[in-house]
Amino acid sequence: MTRKRYALIGAGHRASTFLHGLAVEHAGTAELVALADVNRTRLAAHNRRLAGLGADPVPEYPAADFLTMLDQESVDTVLVTTVDSTHDEYIVAALNAGRDVITEKPMTTDPQRCQRILDAVAATGGEVTVAFNYRYQPVFERLREIIAAGEIGEIGSVHFEWLLDTRHGADYFRRWHRDKANSGGLLVHKATHHFDLINWWLDAEPAEVYAQGRLFFYGPENAKLHGHDPAHFALSLDEDPWLRELYQEAQHEDGYRRNQDVFAPGVSIEDDLAVLARYHSGATLTYHLTAYSPWEGVRVMVNGSHGRLELEVVEADPGGQPHGSLWLRKFWQPPRQLPMSAEEGHATADRRLCAALFGPAAEDPTGKRADHLAGARSLLTGFAANRSLVTGTPVRTTDLGVRL
Repeated sequence: MTRKRYALIGAGHRASTFLHGLAVEHAGTAELVALADVNRTRLAAHNRRLAGLGADPVPEYPAADFLTMLDQESVDTVLVTTVDSTHDEYIVAALNAGRDVITEKPMTTDPQRCQRILDAVAATGGEVTVAFNYRYQPVFERLREIIAAGEIGEIGSVHFEWLLDTRHGADYFRRWHRDKANSGGLLVHKATHHFDLINWWLDAEPAEVYAQGRLFFYGPENAKLHGHDPAHFALSLDEDPWLRELYQEAQHEDGYRRNQDVFAPGVSIEDDLAVLARYHSGATLTYHLTAYSPWEGVRVMVNGSHGRLELEVVEADPGGQPHGSLWLRKFWQPPRQLPMSAEEGHATADRRLCAALFGPAAEDPTGKRADHLAGARSLLTGFAANRSLVTGTPVRTTDLGVRL
């Protein structure tokens, strides 16, 4: 069997998942042939990690030599895991060079960059896959199956609440994500996962969006205002050898600090966000993202013409184990609790995602694999919501300038 040849650009922490999948689980069908990044120390760290997994080291390239890498290593598909605002640069360059692309979510950070990618796909005929691992989380796929089977009829509305705890949520305010110019803010970087799930479940796309949000908990004004000790939110890279190797020991090259103070100046993203959206199907969405919760997880309620689905997943809770429940409540029938496992979370989703990306071709009855159009549709809600935060008015997605 001829193995497909992959190269990765963007050697941060998230790259580890894909590199492990390529080098270990799917080495029979996929071959990692090169790595590229702006930081050579991080490249060397990943090669050492690959060696520890029993894989051969691969050539390392500066990011500036991206196109040279594609030719010299005969790359078939590029994996893009760089800072979000640079995704389009590498996606478009790879497409123009005749390569296919797998990109980490979000596909990009603003409407102009999004259109640039869509235009490149149209011009080249290349393939872009967006790595939405939440589609591969079993409980979210189960919701897709139940809704598609018509169990609750036509969908009238969805309520979706995502809670990030003060361990995970705070991390977006320590890293490069804290600058909206890099990440698009949490409505793009994080919520693109959630908006994609809703598009996928409903088989619909957003038509009009209104949003409210603010920086309520993190940032320079809020530690004293709410009486929090910044030490409770500090990250010590010394406690994690891999993060220390990947970031602290690489800091001398580019000055990037992985563990910034969440209450220091420089935060331009929001931590408390509310969105109201209407879809082309007529369904409505009420969405809330809180980045400073005592526990982490999701609550979803889907209302239909024949009943209602109710999902709660607690992914992290101090002193507790992951748990959750899924209820089907049909009109004039006793409610039914459906089987689910809250432990089949992010790690399970990543394994299933890597199997779909790098393993043998397999049937995909629920349509989990997401292309460039799904990537763009997931961004429409966040783009419109970000614009609504500025204008204070509802925003039609057709006014964003993204032509699907």
